[in-house]
Order: sequence, then structure tokens, then C-alpha cells
Amino acid sequence: MSQKTNVKSIFTGFAGIVIPTLFVVAILVYMYVFGNPSNFQGNNPNNHPLPGNYLGVIYKGGIIVPLLLTLLMTVITFVIERYITINKAKGKGSISAFVAKVYGLLSGKEDIETAVAECDKQRGSVANVVRAGLLKYKEMITTPGLNRDQKVVAIKQEIEEATSLELPMLEQNLVILATLTSVSTLIGLLGTVIGMIKAFAALATAGAPDAVALANGISEALINTALGIGTSSIAIVFYNYFTTKIDKITYSIDEAGVALVQQFASKHD
Repeated sequence: MSQKTNVKSIFTGFAGIVIPTLFVVAILVYMYVFGNPSNFQGNNPNNHPLPGNYLGVIYKGGIIVPLLLTLLMTVITFVIERYITINKAKGKGSISAFVAKVYGLLSGKEDIETAVAECDKQRGSVANVVRAGLLKYKEMITTPGLNRDQKVVAIKQEIEEATSLELPMLEQNLVILATLTSVSTLIGLLGTVIGMIKAFAALATAGAPDAVALANGISEALINTALGIGTSSIAIVFYNYFTTKIDKITYSIDEAGVALVQQFASKHD
């Protein structure tokens, strides 16, 4: 249980450091990259962006842009982090081939040591669970005083405990991606509303409408909408991609556990 808690605390600490850091980076990028005077007519950020200058266009999105940039960079960061973690969890080779090889080793002369060595070569979450099950399998062979059913239950419990240590590491931080799918859209909508309020305020000016204020308001509305929807789309796509990968790994773990238990039950009546 303590190992599981430590894994969670490591990743929670990672998220707690990354998100505030990215917020600071987003503010600096907004002020000094997008807001660089060279991006605007007359070198004045209050004027229109130069034709074709998209950095200046994004700057006109207003104060919500740094928040949306933070969310976008957070999504990208955790997509990379989850991709690396889940790829490591898959191990070095084909999971199905690994499970078949272990099963074959147990079906013959019950070469447990070689099967454990295969787990060390494969690595990853599936191999870790199988390795724990194999060690308990070996222990149950020489454990007196227990009948077959009790030994099978002991192996099942060992596999379940090993699985409970592996799955949180795979699922950690996915909740952040799931949250950002809706939060980024809502913040983008907030920026859109603020921009439209400014646009209508420019139209309400007595006499000729303030064309610059009207254009800035519309730009703020559209840019925030685009950033919010774009960030949400990326988060949704990769959240579904990662959950699919985790489901496949979980299925492989269950398959390997069942095979291990059935093999023990059939050879040790």
C-alpha cells in the first residue's frame, strides 16, 4: 500500500509543479512573444496586427489567452508524459507473445526460473504482474498444509495485489486530460463572451463606432473560441487513445493471471 501511495504522490507532485510553471511561461510568451511591438502597426500593441502576423492576432485575444495557452501546454505536456509511461508499461516485446511463452514454459516441465527470467527481459506492467504471480506460484508448490483451492486463492490474491500497484501508475494524470476537455472549452467560451461584450460596447459608442475597438473585440472572441476548442479536441483525442491502450494492457494482465492460475490448478490437484 505504501508503494502505491508513493507512486501517486510522485505524479501529484509532478502535476503540482508543471501547471504553475506552464502558467508563468504562458504569461511570458503572451507578453513578450505575442505582444512584441514589432508584430503591430506602428510598433504599438494597441494597433492592429501587421497583415499576416498571427502572433499579433493571438495577442488580441486578450487576458484569457494566457490561461488558454497554459491549458494547451498542459495538455501537450501530459500527453507526452502519458505516452512515455504507457509505452514503458507495454514492455519491450509483444505482450501476447510474452504471455504465450510463459504459458508454454509452465505447460512443459514447469520451468519457473526461465519464466521469471522472461519477465525480467520483457519488463512493463504485464511482466511485473506475471513475475509476482510466478514467484507465488513457485512458493505454493512447496508450501505444505494447504489444499489446491487455498493455493489457487493465494496466487490470485498475489496477482490482484500486483495489479493494484501497476494500474494507478497507468491511469494517473488521465483525470487531468479529462478535466481539460471541458475546462478549456468553458474558458474559451468565457473569452468569447468577453470579446463580444467589448465588440458591442464599441458599436454602442455615440456617433461613429470605434472601428479598432470593434475589431479587437471580435478578434478576442474568435481567438479564444479557437484556442479553447482546439485544446479540448487534443485532450479528448489523446484521452480516448490512452484509455484504449490501458484497457488493452489491463486485458493482457487479466489474461495472463487467469492462464497462470489455471495452469497451477491443472498441474497440482
